[in-house]
Amino acid sequence: MEEKKFISPMRSIHMVPMDVIAGFEVRPGLYELNGTMAIPVGVNFTVHSFGATSCELLLFHRMEEEPYAVLPFPEHYRVGNVYSMIVFGLNIEDFEYAYRLDGPYDVSKGLLFDKNRVLLDIYAKAVTGQSQWGRPQKKGSFYKARVVKDDFEWGRDRNPLIPMEDLIIYEMHVRGFTRHDSSGVAYPGTFSGLMEKIPYLKELGVNAVELMPIFEFDEMKDSRMVDGRQVVDYWGYNTVSFFAPNTSYTGTTEYNREGTELKKLIKALNENGIECFLDVVFNHTAEGNELGPCFSFKGFDNNIYYMLTPDGHYYNFSGCGNTMNCNHPIVQQMILECLRYWTTVYHVDGFRFDLASILGRNEDGSPMAAPPLLKSLAFDPILGDVKLIAEAWDAGGLYQVGSFPSWNRWAEWNGRYRDDLRSYLKGDCGLAHTAAQRITGSLDMYGQEGLGFNASVNFLNCHDGFTLWDLYSYNEKHNEANGWGNTDGSNDNRSWNCGAEGETDNEEVLALRRRLAKNALTVLMLSRGTPMFLAGDEFLNTQFGNNNAYCQDNEISWLDWELLKKNEAHFAYTKHVIKIRKEHDVVRKRTGNCSLGFPEVQVAEPDEQTKVLRVIYAGRNHEDTDDDVVLLAVNVFWEPQEFLLPQIPSYMRWQVIADSFGSYLPEGIPGQIPVEPGGGKVYIGPRSVLVLTISNRNG
Repeated sequence: MEEKKFISPMRSIHMVPMDVIAGFEVRPGLYELNGTMAIPVGVNFTVHSFGATSCELLLFHRMEEEPYAVLPFPEHYRVGNVYSMIVFGLNIEDFEYAYRLDGPYDVSKGLLFDKNRVLLDIYAKAVTGQSQWGRPQKKGSFYKARVVKDDFEWGRDRNPLIPMEDLIIYEMHVRGFTRHDSSGVAYPGTFSGLMEKIPYLKELGVNAVELMPIFEFDEMKDSRMVDGRQVVDYWGYNTVSFFAPNTSYTGTTEYNREGTELKKLIKALNENGIECFLDVVFNHTAEGNELGPCFSFKGFDNNIYYMLTPDGHYYNFSGCGNTMNCNHPIVQQMILECLRYWTTVYHVDGFRFDLASILGRNEDGSPMAAPPLLKSLAFDPILGDVKLIAEAWDAGGLYQVGSFPSWNRWAEWNGRYRDDLRSYLKGDCGLAHTAAQRITGSLDMYGQEGLGFNASVNFLNCHDGFTLWDLYSYNEKHNEANGWGNTDGSNDNRSWNCGAEGETDNEEVLALRRRLAKNALTVLMLSRGTPMFLAGDEFLNTQFGNNNAYCQDNEISWLDWELLKKNEAHFAYTKHVIKIRKEHDVVRKRTGNCSLGFPEVQVAEPDEQTKVLRVIYAGRNHEDTDDDVVLLAVNVFWEPQEFLLPQIPSYMRWQVIADSFGSYLPEGIPGQIPVEPGGGKVYIGPRSVLVLTISNRNG
């Protein structure tokens, strides 16, 4: 055979074919490289399995179900538990691939090997058969993978590296963000559609987008009809492949260039000073429980990748049928390699980990004090600049908000912030002290390890639950469209319909709802920690009372951009309070002593004179600049109140810079020259908030 030379990235050797299998020249491959990689002489294929006794590589013509070649891995191509083979002369655009593994089958021991089952490469960079949204796989078909050519030109792109305290996170669903006809984009429901909205994001003022799952998933997995309407796995929290982007989110087909459109999006976001976070789901997969399919992990090493009971059944701490065995060394390796891949190849800025408490469970399901996976991610050098954000609970009852193992590296979705402030802002009694703790950074929860309020991602609304408008429009969830008799979704919503359930023409009720929505956004932006809000809350988008719209690929979930015109005043107010947060460093972080005698943070709780909660931040707005003082006043009482302002030097004055009631600033027109309160006494309207600051009278 003619010698073909290639310098391996792992070691310097000459690539010489050693065997011929199924008409292809082959040789042992690059064992250290999981998955596939195109090399000058062909393609390298590497997989591993602890329990398999043999492995076959299947090659398919594009979109075909029968392989045109089957290449068994020779026994001497196996090193330890790794099968690796270089196939010479393959053009990556000419084939798709999969595997078959043989081995023992014993359900009681968690062994599910089947020499006839076609398996998707766990490390596949692109998955076939999912490129068109809403089109189910043909009966009898299966997942296959493609080899991706990574030739995207990043140029001098650099991650923005925005500090946690300066972030304003905007959570969105890629499809739902622009799928509605009112979005006005060329490719609705895609990465390209989102990219068209970057000028809008900049106008709004957010500097980080958190994308709900964009790893490959099958939206048709549990498709069914409910009252004549199809429901699907719209959210995508059922991962098929952790290394592959969801190709149905692209505007055009990207054969062997899968991920290009997503990379263009991330590059454009970064160039505009906006970070891109991914919502990642390592706690379970789309293979489900004993009744679910076997298309990848189950077929490679079911008893390694999943937590199993002693009799071979699946632990279900995820609520989705199975639970990944995240602290097994093999699974740790896969997760770490996956995150490194998205960090280096896609320039992702951060990760939000769904049901992250599962990542801290031992192989028997018990919580670990220092989970190896979480620690390795915290100290991994490649992940050193990315944000790690935990949803610090799981469906098995493990709730770790305020106690998630962090090594001063992990931040948390602060579920207690959401719950406590939802209750307080709708007027529940006796919560002012707790609300003040949440507003000032939840240091009762995060001060003990030194990370402080940078560990707290504050939010009132997210994809899971009511939108901001629905929070003040519904007392109860209305999930009938999901087909479960309104039994799904949380019952602990801490919402208030302001006197009428759902849609109403009562202008008094509508005005109150708009004011409460302003209150919520103002308090969120004036809280220490990292604020996050749900896409569409800035123009009062509704899901019509559905608080679990996981299966609704329709107007229930899609953003209606006509509401941006209808609720222009609320959009303007949202932009204004975001601007206030950005302009006043004292709100976001410690900035040095204030010469006016104010402490860094001062809280005045309601007393006999007033029912108003006041939080004052003080310090220097920027290094070597003048003093800055910001006062947030919150009145959740149903009657107006008055309170006295702290004294300041005569050459300075207090100014109202945000007013949800409109006593000092006309409603919906924030940013006008504010009116100075007279006599040091301030009037605050019922169920409203004020934000004040100081300025030089001659300024």
